[in-house]
Amino acid sequence: MNSSTAGHAPSQPASSRTGIVLLALIVALVFFWLYRNGAALSPIVGQVETPATLDGFRSDAWMLPDETLLGFVEVPAGAFIMGSNPQQDPMAYENERWSARRRQGNPNLPAFYIGRFEVTVAQFNRFAGESSGGIAPRNGEPAHPASHVTWPEALAYGRWLGEQMRSSSATPDALRQALEAGWRVTLPTEAQWEKAARGEAGRIFPWGADPAAGDANFASGGSRPVTAGACPQCSYGLADMAGNVWEMTSSPLQDYPYNPDDDAASLGADALFVMRGGSWQDTANNIRGAVRGAVDPGVRNPAIGFRLALTPP
Repeated sequence: MNSSTAGHAPSQPASSRTGIVLLALIVALVFFWLYRNGAALSPIVGQVETPATLDGFRSDAWMLPDETLLGFVEVPAGAFIMGSNPQQDPMAYENERWSARRRQGNPNLPAFYIGRFEVTVAQFNRFAGESSGGIAPRNGEPAHPASHVTWPEALAYGRWLGEQMRSSSATPDALRQALEAGWRVTLPTEAQWEKAARGEAGRIFPWGADPAAGDANFASGGSRPVTAGACPQCSYGLADMAGNVWEMTSSPLQDYPYNPDDDAASLGADALFVMRGGSWQDTANNIRGAVRGAVDPGVRNPAIGFRLALTPP
């Protein structure tokens, strides 16, 4: 946070005292905000026991979901509606507008896979315990989303998981073949995330237009197990694409229209990265599928997590 101060002459002690009091109040408010949003301290611990088994997950496959594709869901190739039209969605923010001439765009994406669930504490801690990167495990309920994770740590987890899957007999053939062809396990781009959340038709919420029609975890007291947000009526059957925790993407924040070729030019020391989906702390307007949040890559926060994608080269 940048701030500026005005000097005070020695002949104005009352004004100086007022300035000191105001500065103290500002500092107190900043620390309160940090405490409220979990940015001051994070529950990173040196030793956490990863459960040997966890209902609905495979202990022999890095604690991934016990599904045919280990929780990865294919999103087919094709165009989709990205961005918001305030005439259809009165809650739309200005940064969801596609361009000066158009409210929405129609990017065309190749097929990719995305995780049905947000990455859990148990999954991240398996990585922390087995990797050699000096990553500390996270405290928390094993089936809840992993939070207090930085953007580089999320990317490191994806690289580690991709390496494990590439050489393991537990990896389904379709995923192994994709990895052998150069696909990567990583954070989704914001376009991939939005298509997965909203489908091809650009739903306002993953389940439709009514925020009350879905079972989303928002405006609550904390996160919930990732399997509690099952949403068969949602696009591609993904869970918690609205609420629970904000989800980091691989895309640096930049103005629409979205162009993945612009990502490299937007990377820099001050780059912020797009996060999507809202969290348990947010109200309904911030859990819409088109909402674009942004986060510094080094931030740790109890309301920010991630899910992974398997994306083509």
